[in-house]
Amino acid sequence: MTEISPVVGNWYKQENGDRFEVVALDRADGTVEIQYYDGTIEELDFDSWQEMEIEETEAPDDWTGSVDVDEEEFEDLQDRPEENFDDPLEYLDRQE
Repeated sequence: MTEISPVVGNWYKQENGDRFEVVALDRADGTVEIQYYDGTIEELDFDSWQEMEIEETEAPDDWTGSVDVDEEEFEDLQDRPEENFDDPLEYLDRQE
């Protein structure tokens, strides 16, 4: 049993190695909503949370796991200046 309180935005690791983030708490309903690294969302009641064998952990270095972004899409999302980047103001002017 765990005595760790769920905190929105914090990451936790189960004893089997699965990582998840607490994404919502509903104190009125007594539920905790978690999102696993692979993007799966699960809702637990507070009693189930207390029964879990978990420990706090750091957020993963690679954030793309839970948002399902392919390598090619990720490269397109990056804002990289063109080669011969000499003048930052000129680069900003081209972005409009």
